[in-house]
Amino acid sequence: MDRVETLYQEQAKHFEKWEVIKDVVDQLIDLMLNYRQSGHPGGSRSKVHAMVATLLSGAMRWDIRKPEKRYGDRFVLVAGHTAPLFYAVFAMFNEALRVLHAKTGDDKYKVDGGPERTLTWEDLLTLRNNGGLPGHVEMAGKSLFIKFNTGPSGHGSPPAAGMAMALKRAGADGVKVFALEGEGGMTAGAIHETKNSAYGLGLDNLYYLLDWNDFGIDNQPISSVVHGTPREWFEPYGWHVHEAKSGSEWPDMTRAILEMVFGDHPKGRPGITFGKTIKGREYIVTGNKSHGAAHKMNSETFWETKRPFVEKYGVKLEGFGEPAPEGRDELMKQAETNFSRVLDVLRNDEALVTYLADRLVEIGDSVPSEMPSMRFDASKNPLSDDELYDFKAYPETMWKKPGEKAPNRAALSTWGAWVNSWSAKKYGRPLFLAMSADLADSTNISGFAKGFDGFAGYGVYERESNPEGALLPQEITEFTNAGICTGLATVNFADDPEKEFNGFCSTCSTYGSFVYLKYGPMRLFSQLTQDCDLKCGKVLWVAGHSGPETAEDSRTHFGIFAPGVTQLFPDGQVIDLHPWEYNEVPVTIAAAMKAPAPIIALHLTRPPVEIPDRKAMGMASHFEAAKGAYIIRDYAPDKKAMGTIFVQGTMSTYNVLRVLPELEKAGLNVKIVAAVSPQLFAAQTPDYRKQIISDGDWVDSTVISNRSLRLMHDWLPHKVAEEYAMTSDWDNRWRTGGSVDEVIGEARLSPEWILKGIERFVSERDARLSRLASGLDAARSR
Repeated sequence: MDRVETLYQEQAKHFEKWEVIKDVVDQLIDLMLNYRQSGHPGGSRSKVHAMVATLLSGAMRWDIRKPEKRYGDRFVLVAGHTAPLFYAVFAMFNEALRVLHAKTGDDKYKVDGGPERTLTWEDLLTLRNNGGLPGHVEMAGKSLFIKFNTGPSGHGSPPAAGMAMALKRAGADGVKVFALEGEGGMTAGAIHETKNSAYGLGLDNLYYLLDWNDFGIDNQPISSVVHGTPREWFEPYGWHVHEAKSGSEWPDMTRAILEMVFGDHPKGRPGITFGKTIKGREYIVTGNKSHGAAHKMNSETFWETKRPFVEKYGVKLEGFGEPAPEGRDELMKQAETNFSRVLDVLRNDEALVTYLADRLVEIGDSVPSEMPSMRFDASKNPLSDDELYDFKAYPETMWKKPGEKAPNRAALSTWGAWVNSWSAKKYGRPLFLAMSADLADSTNISGFAKGFDGFAGYGVYERESNPEGALLPQEITEFTNAGICTGLATVNFADDPEKEFNGFCSTCSTYGSFVYLKYGPMRLFSQLTQDCDLKCGKVLWVAGHSGPETAEDSRTHFGIFAPGVTQLFPDGQVIDLHPWEYNEVPVTIAAAMKAPAPIIALHLTRPPVEIPDRKAMGMASHFEAAKGAYIIRDYAPDKKAMGTIFVQGTMSTYNVLRVLPELEKAGLNVKIVAAVSPQLFAAQTPDYRKQIISDGDWVDSTVISNRSLRLMHDWLPHKVAEEYAMTSDWDNRWRTGGSVDEVIGEARLSPEWILKGIERFVSERDARLSRLASGLDAARSR
């Protein structure tokens, strides 16, 4: 008897128990939505069979007591609206453990972390309340089983692929990723991209569970706008597809899932199981009408959904058939009573509660503690090695010499080659897995696959010929690249994942004008890392061709406004890096890697510029870029100060350097500060920040940038400063195209325009400061 049949026969003996589990889960879903009057019943009810069969059949190795186990299978709830399903299932499962622990005193039934990590039926009373169970499940606290913060349609699929990729590249053989979704969510573009990427990367450890019921949120059937069946949606993409004749029957669903996971399939192919269901199964209201609204509280229709359960199990529900109590306290008392009475069906069935608790323990114990197939020693962690961050000790070949010409994007290639080669030599593994939307060489992210200092490099990942590659081959999959990156960075192989992250960091690149396509997964990853109890890795988000320097490609490809999406995060969640020349790139990446922020946004440009002789010019060393801001030109001490100018961007900074002699000739005594990273600057000591920019400097300042005015808000102190800013959107118009010199001239960032702008800033200084003083006087006099 093969493995599929063996597992099926073992669990078929318990289908009657699963039926009771399903009935209780249904009631818990209904009750929590009834008393909260918010949430989504339809998809939650229709997916019960798929979820329970996955969790109990043996298809998935996981531990409800320790969801952080590094070699446990992952579960991604792509269908975020089905949060009530997860909450109900885990409330019931944990109740079985609680009953057996109370009965036996055996700690094998205890959930690690105690109440803070145990989702119980009492938590169902907090659904969608502040501080309670979130409306869409988040990877934190009592919900660590769910990997990634999901909900927006399609957003969970790319991270699921990223997790599968991390596990596969690490050599964690047999560790799987399951993703649960409905076909409405399957229409998102991210799903199309993920289907291609999962095939191309050979993710045979990725498994989808698809609830096929023909309805989403609006009135139209999905089949009216989407042709075909799930088989036709996935088989042409190279996936192996399994159909359960009914997605709401235990034999059909269980066998299909086990066939998907343990059947004989072509190597390197991801799998999917789908089954026909009814959205809102047994909820009276079905289809899209069951999606997002529960029956009115204690309404006649609601009680009718309880009648079959009441009659089948002889349960007496408090207030059955009656309107809801008027007072909040009475309402909560009724809710608590009814939750408990539903769960009495479990508690009073000794055979069921014993089976369920022991089955959960058995499956939990099946998760391996060691993984002989791992390609690296997970007890050693490159992220804990100070050499990674000590940029002053980097090899001499990392740097360009004064007078050489190089684009700053080329330094990304050099640092990428160095970091993975360094990690290979010391730790036997790459630290970064990289990808780009068919722009790997163009954006120079391909360097992460190249060799450095005697190491040949890991090369391009290929699912059969080079499974140890570090550069993942991707086509035009911008959104999915970002999602894969974030999913990769959640897979932690550390022995204690709450204290450190040991896994892969990730990086993806595109044009600066297209970075908005990556924002969705980055936003969710940022939210996840804010609250998740487990440590995550770093994501290096590269805006590879930014600013009007992307001249010949014209304005459709300029990154003047779009790179601002990297600023749309809470402070501390992202570090924005704007190194203007080659030698600043490795320095700023190293500094950002050492900082706690999970996302590093690196803005690079296309054209080569001459490396300055900083010593001869009296400029600070390129090492000072690690501090986020440094002085390019200080005030002449024997002359009157005339204001401070913050400069950011490649051609803008390069051309400022070109006009320094003209400033001397004209007697324009301005301080010029390189504005490299507001977050790195904010992390410096108060003394250093005052040394670079005094309070007076802030008030008497303006900016020069290759980007738009609004994206310089961190360096702009007030509206008067904005009037003197020199930025690419000086006339509030999109730039056009042409050669670099032509476009930079049009953007008024050429040396001639910069000199004129500084002259105006200085000549009107008294008027500027008078306006500010008048405003302060007016405010004080009120």
